[in-house]
Amino acid sequence: MINELKDSYGRALDYLRVSITDRCNLRCIYCMPPEGVQWKPHQNILTFEQIIRIVKIACGLGIRKIRVTGGEPLLRKGAASFLKELKTIHGIENVSLTTNGLLLGAYLDEAQNIGENVLPDSINISVDTLSREIYKKMTLCDNLHPQSILLLIDRLLEKQITVKINCVPVQSFNDDEIASLAELAKNKNIAVRFIELMPIGAASNLQFVSGAEVKKMIEKTFGALTPCDGFYGNGPAVYYKLASFTGKVGFINAVTHGFCGTCNRLRLTSQGFLKLCLSNTLGLDLKTLIAAGADDEEIAGAIIQAAAKKPRFHTLSNIYNEAEQHSESMSKIGG
Repeated sequence: MINELKDSYGRALDYLRVSITDRCNLRCIYCMPPEGVQWKPHQNILTFEQIIRIVKIACGLGIRKIRVTGGEPLLRKGAASFLKELKTIHGIENVSLTTNGLLLGAYLDEAQNIGENVLPDSINISVDTLSREIYKKMTLCDNLHPQSILLLIDRLLEKQITVKINCVPVQSFNDDEIASLAELAKNKNIAVRFIELMPIGAASNLQFVSGAEVKKMIEKTFGALTPCDGFYGNGPAVYYKLASFTGKVGFINAVTHGFCGTCNRLRLTSQGFLKLCLSNTLGLDLKTLIAAGADDEEIAGAIIQAAAKKPRFHTLSNIYNEAEQHSESMSKIGG
């Protein structure tokens, strides 16, 4: 096996996002329709053993960073033990988790009972608003105040876990909370990231707020944003410091400023499909390949061939102006 996976444009692919479930306990307006989506039957979802096998093969090809996503990954029974096993795979340098935070406290309790070296290196928590009323409108969930999720940040920092807060600004929903959300990084060593709304599935009917607009709002309140030196994290976010802030503010401007030229990621859906790009259907059906009895070498070869077809650019910047819009839900794609 080779030790570096590359596409036909010479981009090194070392980052794999792994969705372990399509299910979610929220109905976020930019992710799925209010009525929800039909969950995949359990037999259609990769087993943890199959995922571990794929990750080990991918690691042999050069994958070094794993992010576990969903749906909401902590809904899947056994997620804590699965994350622990991921961290034992030789060659994996970083394991991270993205969650909406609702089950985070229970997960931390479970992980503590499992033993040492269980928790991921970093955890991203989706927090789009600090208002319970807006939270209800954006998630269709009325039994939680978003502030209760934020109470877990100190617990994570005490365990030396990197914490990032993800916020998707949406016009007429949370766009007047930008400064308040950024301020979460004022007294804590965390990163608050603002992610441009991607026009995929349910989000196609919503109005995004550009990263440039968000940056202006923050600077109007807190002063100039100064670019951070070096790298912070595994993805495409660009980070800034603010005077008197302990933490950082980041921007992921996938729509207005594509970062395709440096894209280093592949996505594995919970149904076992290896997606090459978020904005199209190109990829490889690994679940079917495994079911057919393919050995590790055959699977590795198929991944190499598929990765070579990774498109040069995404199509997100054009979708807002097209009549026919992307229809897959973010929960199905894997976020």
